[in-house]
Amino acid sequence: MQYSRVEKVAEAELPTRWGSFRILGFEGHLAPDVTPGPMGNTVDEAVALIYGDVSTGSPIVRVHSQCLTGDVFHSLRCDCRQQLELALDTITAHGSGILLYEAQEGRGIGLMAKLRAYELQDAGRDTIQANVELGYRADHRDFTLPAEILNQLGIRSIRLITNNPEKVQAMESHGIKVAERISAEVAAELTSQKYLEVKRDKMGHLIGSLL
Repeated sequence: MQYSRVEKVAEAELPTRWGSFRILGFEGHLAPDVTPGPMGNTVDEAVALIYGDVSTGSPIVRVHSQCLTGDVFHSLRCDCRQQLELALDTITAHGSGILLYEAQEGRGIGLMAKLRAYELQDAGRDTIQANVELGYRADHRDFTLPAEILNQLGIRSIRLITNNPEKVQAMESHGIKVAERISAEVAAELTSQKYLEVKRDKMGHLIGSLL
C-alpha cells in the first residue's frame, strides 16, 4: 500500500495487566491514485504499544492484525488472542519491545465479511475457500503501515514475533531488517486445529507443533 503520508496523531500512557505501555496512534493516508482495499478505507489506522527502552539494539516486535472475535471475545476458532498475549508476555518479560496493532479485521476483509466467511466455514469450507467464495483473496492484509511506523520510530532492525514468512518479507522490503524470527506458536484447540492446519499447509506459516 502506498501512502501520501503517515502521521502520529496521539500518544498516551496505557496501564495494562502486563505493565505500563506508551500507546501511540498512527494514521496512514492513501495516495490519491491508490485503490482502497476491501474495507474501503482511505485512511488506515494502527497503534504502537511501546514497553521500555526500544532505542538500542533490535527490539522485539509483534505485528498483530485486529481480531474482534479472538482478541475481545476470546474465540477459539483462531489463535489470535493467544498470539497477542504471547507477544505481550514476551515483550514484558524481556523488559522492552513494541506491539503494532493494525485495524485489518479478517485478514483485511472487514468484520461483516469475516462473519460471512464464518458461515461458509460452518458449512465445511476452510478459511481460504470461504474467502475465495466470497470474492476475496486468501489474505488482503498489507504491512506497509507498521513498517512505516517503525521507520518513524527510528527502528531499523527488529526481532519479529511471527509464524508468517510474508511478514518477515514485508518488513525487509520496507527497509526493516529482521535480525531474528521468534516463534508465535501457541497450543492448538480442537476448535482451531483445522484453522492452523490451513495456515501451515496453504499459507506457508511456520507451525511445527501440529501433528
